Amino acid sequence: MKRTTYAGLVDEKYLDRDVVLKGWVQKRRDLGGLIFIDLRDREGIVQLVFSEEFGKDALAVADQLRNEYVIEVKGHVVNRAKNEVNENMRTGKIEVRVSEINLLNKAKNPPFYIQDNINVSDELRLKYRYLDLRRPEMQRGLMVRNRITQAVHSYFDSQGFIDIETPDLTKSTPEGARDYLVPSRVYPGHFYALPQSPQLFKQLLMGAGFDRYYQIARCFRDEDLRGDRQPEFTQIDMETSFLDAEEIQDLTEGLIAKVMKETLDIDVKLPFKRMDWDESMARFGTDQPDVRFGMELKDLGDLVDDLGFNVFNNVLKDGGQVKAIAVPGGADKYSRKDIDKFVEHIDRFGAKGLPWLKVTEDNFTGPIAKFFKDNAELYKAITERTGAKPGDLLLFACDSKRVVAHTLDYLRRTIAEELGLIDESKFAFLWIVNWPLFDYDVDLKRWVPAHHPFTMPKAGDEHYLNEGEDPHKAYAQSYDIILNGLELGGGSIRIHTRDLQMKMFKALGFTKERAEKQFGYLLTALDYGFPPHGGLAIGLDRFARLLAKRGNIRDVIAFPKNSKAIEPLTSAPTEVSDKQLQDLNLFVTNDEDKKNK
Repeated sequence: MKRTTYAGLVDEKYLDRDVVLKGWVQKRRDLGGLIFIDLRDREGIVQLVFSEEFGKDALAVADQLRNEYVIEVKGHVVNRAKNEVNENMRTGKIEVRVSEINLLNKAKNPPFYIQDNINVSDELRLKYRYLDLRRPEMQRGLMVRNRITQAVHSYFDSQGFIDIETPDLTKSTPEGARDYLVPSRVYPGHFYALPQSPQLFKQLLMGAGFDRYYQIARCFRDEDLRGDRQPEFTQIDMETSFLDAEEIQDLTEGLIAKVMKETLDIDVKLPFKRMDWDESMARFGTDQPDVRFGMELKDLGDLVDDLGFNVFNNVLKDGGQVKAIAVPGGADKYSRKDIDKFVEHIDRFGAKGLPWLKVTEDNFTGPIAKFFKDNAELYKAITERTGAKPGDLLLFACDSKRVVAHTLDYLRRTIAEELGLIDESKFAFLWIVNWPLFDYDVDLKRWVPAHHPFTMPKAGDEHYLNEGEDPHKAYAQSYDIILNGLELGGGSIRIHTRDLQMKMFKALGFTKERAEKQFGYLLTALDYGFPPHGGLAIGLDRFARLLAKRGNIRDVIAFPKNSKAIEPLTSAPTEVSDKQLQDLNLFVTNDEDKKNK
C-alpha cells in the first residue's frame, strides 16, 4: 500500500474518496460486529470503522488489534453520523470505512499511555523517549522547532547571510562554564574542547571578509543544570560587519517577526521597545523583566528616611535601598502566615525580613503600621507612588541594591503567577540595552564580563580601561532580547583592535602571557585589518519552548539529558573499555587509588 495522506489530515476534502493510511492504534472499541479504531500518526487521529459490510477479512484483523499496534489500511471516507461529530478535531466530521488492512507490527503494553497530559515521572519518559515522542503534545513541540529553523534559514538567506559551519573540536578557553574536553589519540596528553559557542570563530569570519554569517550552532557547557539548561544546546547564531547595535537589533526583529508569522501566524508589532539596563533594574529588579503585568518596584527611600523605623533608617544610612511593590487585592488574598512563607524563600537572596502593610481607605494596617499612623501626607505620597489602592498589599525590601532587586523580582514574579495576573496569550518582546561592561560574581568573588571579554565598551567609555581608571564604571555596547521575562538571546558590538582587547584582558586580570596563550590567534588576527563587527545569538531551545508553550526545554529537544546530565535512554555517560582508554593514553582512578596517592 502507498500512503495517500496522513491520518490527521483527512477531512471533508476527502469525502467519497479512497485513502491509504498508516500509523498506530490509539484506541479500539468493539461494539459487536462493528469495531472502531482511532488511528494516530504525527498529524493527528482519524476514526476507522470495520464491519462485515465493508470487509470481512479486515474486520477479523481489527479484532486482534491492541493499542500501539502498527497498521496500514485502505478505506473510503464518509461523513460521521451527526450525533458522533467531534468539532474539536480536524477529522471529527468524517470516518474511514476500512476494506483492507495489514498488521505491520505488534506492541507490548507501553509503560505509560500515549496521550497528552500524562502524570508520569520525567525519568520514565526519558527512559522510553521514543514512546514519549509519540505523544501529540511532544510531536507538536518538535514541529514548532522545525518551523522556527525553516523560517530562520529563509530569513537569513533573504538578507544576504551566508550559512557557515564552525568547528566542534577546538581549543579550550575556560573562562565561563567548564569545557567538555575530548582527548586526542594522535597527540597524547592533548585535548580538544567542545565549543561553548562559536564566538571567536564567527569573529574570525568577519576578519575573513564574510560580512554576514549565520549558523544554527550546537554548543556545549559542562555546568549545573536546571529547567532552561542542557549540557548541549542550540543557538541561532549571527555576526555582521560594519553595522551598529541598532541595525543588528533591527535585523533581529525582522527575524523574530518572520518566525512568529510562519510558526504561529502571529503578526508582531515592530520595532520592539528598548529599555536601558539601569531602568530595567530600577523598575523590575532584573535584567530580563516580564512586562506583561505591573507591580513595578518603587523606591520609597526619600519618603521613609525619617520614620523612626530603625530597619529602614539603618539601611538608608549604609547606602542601601527601601523599595516596595503593591500587590493588587493582596490584603485579602495573603494572610500573615502566607507572608511568613515568603520570608523563608527570600532568605536565599540575603533578605533579613519582609516588612509589609495593608492599605485601607485612609491608612495602613500591619506590623509596621504604627510608624505611618496619622500621617495623611505620607499615606498619600506612598499610595500615589506605588499605585496602591484600598485592599492592596505593600511588600517592602530594604537592603543593598542587589538584595532588594533579587527579593522583589522573586516576589513580583511569584505573586503574579499565583494571582493569575499574567496574560499567557501575549508574547512581549523587549530589548535591554546599555549594559555594564562588567558584573560582580558573588560566587566567584570577582569581576567578570557582563557579556563576554570581547565586548566593545560604550562610545566614550573606552578610557575606563586605561591604567589608573576604574573599569567597572564602563558600560557596554551590548543588548539582550527578552521574551515574557526570559532572556531569548543576547549580543554586542565586538572589540576589533588589539590595543583595546589587551586592555580588556588586563582589566579582567589577565597577564600579557596568559592572554597570548589563550587567545593569541585572535590577537594576531586583529593585527590584519579587522573590521568593526557585532552580532547576536538566540537560544533555539528556549525560543521553541516558549512558542510551543512547554514548561521545560527538554520538551522541545528530541533526546535531552536529565537534571543530572544523564541520558536515561542510553545511560550515557558510561564507562568505556580499557582498550579505548589505552588508545588515548588515559587511565581512570577510583576513590581508593586517590586515597593511596
